[in-house]
Amino acid sequence: MMALCTSVKILRSCGLTIRRPLVFRNVCLTLRKEIRSCASPFKLQSIQDLNSFVPRSHTCGELRSVHVGQEVTLCGWLQYKRHNLFVLVRDFHGLTQIILPQNENLSMLNKMLSEAPLESVVVIKGTVLPRPTGQENPGMPTGEIEVKANQAHILNLCKKLPFEIKDFVKKSEALRMQYRYLDIRSTWMQQNLRLRSKMVMKMRQYLCNHHGFVDVETPTLFKRTPGGAKEFVVPTQEPGKFYSLPQSPQQFKQLLMIGGLDRYFQIARCYRDEGSKPDRQPEFTQVDIEMSFVDQAGIQGLVEGMLHFSWPEEKGSLAIPFPVMTYAEAMNSYGVDKPDTRFDMKIKDVTTYFTSMQLGFVQEALSKPHGCVKAIRIPSGAKFIRRKELDSMKKLAEEQFKQVVVPVIVRSDGTWKCPIDKYLSDELKESLTSATEAKTEDILILAAGEHNRACAALGKLRLDAAAWLEECGVPLRDSTAYNFLWVVDFPLFLPKEDNGLELESAHHPFTAPHPDDIALLHTKPDKVRSQHYDLVLNGSEVGGGSIRIHNADLQRWVLQEVLKENVSLLSHLLEALEYGAPPHGGIALGLDRLIAIIVGASSIRDVIAFPKSFRGHDLMSNAPDIVSAEELQQYNIQVIHSPSSPREE
Repeated sequence: MMALCTSVKILRSCGLTIRRPLVFRNVCLTLRKEIRSCASPFKLQSIQDLNSFVPRSHTCGELRSVHVGQEVTLCGWLQYKRHNLFVLVRDFHGLTQIILPQNENLSMLNKMLSEAPLESVVVIKGTVLPRPTGQENPGMPTGEIEVKANQAHILNLCKKLPFEIKDFVKKSEALRMQYRYLDIRSTWMQQNLRLRSKMVMKMRQYLCNHHGFVDVETPTLFKRTPGGAKEFVVPTQEPGKFYSLPQSPQQFKQLLMIGGLDRYFQIARCYRDEGSKPDRQPEFTQVDIEMSFVDQAGIQGLVEGMLHFSWPEEKGSLAIPFPVMTYAEAMNSYGVDKPDTRFDMKIKDVTTYFTSMQLGFVQEALSKPHGCVKAIRIPSGAKFIRRKELDSMKKLAEEQFKQVVVPVIVRSDGTWKCPIDKYLSDELKESLTSATEAKTEDILILAAGEHNRACAALGKLRLDAAAWLEECGVPLRDSTAYNFLWVVDFPLFLPKEDNGLELESAHHPFTAPHPDDIALLHTKPDKVRSQHYDLVLNGSEVGGGSIRIHNADLQRWVLQEVLKENVSLLSHLLEALEYGAPPHGGIALGLDRLIAIIVGASSIRDVIAFPKSFRGHDLMSNAPDIVSAEELQQYNIQVIHSPSSPREE
């Protein structure tokens, strides 16, 4: 009743009279019940005021037939012009056609706009008119109207452009990055950056407003972290002492849990001194999350809810929960720990059919520990994949994986063509056909060898074959599908690449062992599974996290005895774990990679405002740059060797 009285007073203060308060109360209770029953929280639709604080009355993308007759003011860039008849003006929101006046009184205005270079910045005032019948443009949101100019000002002239600001005009990536401020004007870049902004804002809303997370900024200047990727080093004026730029806020977010913050997140900048690839660059952004008193299922549920809440409506619905697959299943069926599940072509184990086969390399493979014979089927491969591509497959498998593969072509008449055909009995062929579901004009790729190596080789060839088929017009992977997948039960440790007798962390050294494998930690650490989980989207890892070690003794033992690391580098964390550290875990989503996949970009550089080049350079500002010997003296640094770097293409 008190809440009812308060509501009535508020409405009365606004000049509204509630004549039947009890009826009003019942309506409020019903509405509240309906709101609570909704699957998603009730939220009012807010209308953005895109013209606040600026002199324009409308954007270049919002005028419609309802505005006919209105006097409007538009600001933007000259996109296109036709003789002295009309121009198109563009801003972040769209295009509007401006009719140039033909009467003598406004001839100077006509001359000014028709002669101004494209991409000049203008402000135009005029009257909204309907387009003449038959001249409407249904492909343009503002295609029903045009604006007849009566005043205009050139705010800034544009000099000759290095490339046209049009999406269909081909430009090299180097040129785009050199003039990034021009490239950002393109529709493609505008859409990507705005979608990224909207998703991040909704992620913040979901975490902070709905689930009580606290946004905390952590330091960028830190110290070297044992293991992991190469770090950038930052000199100081103290002789011999350097900062490192953190690969991630991993230690800080664990310390925040020890500090009792309970729920943390950050849109975090991270750094790795490893150059660039299409899906990574030296500086990148993570959606970094950590929680106390949580388990693996809790983190997964949180991330699924966040992505569902922030998912762009124009990309369709997002089904949750996401499927879950073990690391062992992923490697066995797909040959990679980040499988693309949009198409089949799974790896099949056909070892049992080859045990009695008298063929040298097959028997040699099967005689070794974990020896096996694996196969993949490329549907209709014989129609599109030629001898040249098959030779490339064989070469790649041998050079990259030290694995021999044998292609089998199933001809249209059902006969087989392969290098070892004379060793394959009709019974074996029939068994392989049944096991792989091979059909005429398919290609089978066989690999005999050590299990992990054979699966990894076929996993790579599976992806290459899919790419070849798609180049030939075979629809295999749906570009509009978003197949999320959790991969779990990773090994806690892996053999080092340069020394197989030593171990390194499969994820990072703070990952907790699987509860069921604790007994193996001191006896067979290479057999221990971890509480590490990866989020995979369309064959790319877009997130990784784990439940952490919260016991100081266990963390010290892992670092010192298993990984052979210098524990003094992490003395601050080990000490903190001794002061009542709660169980905790978290995850980091690669924001750049996630957005790139959502918008269909081939590189994360298309969703970053100012990215680095393939070699990690900023082509716009020419960073990194040379620092003089005099300036380096204050940092006690002397350059003793400076090899000339290859020129950027």
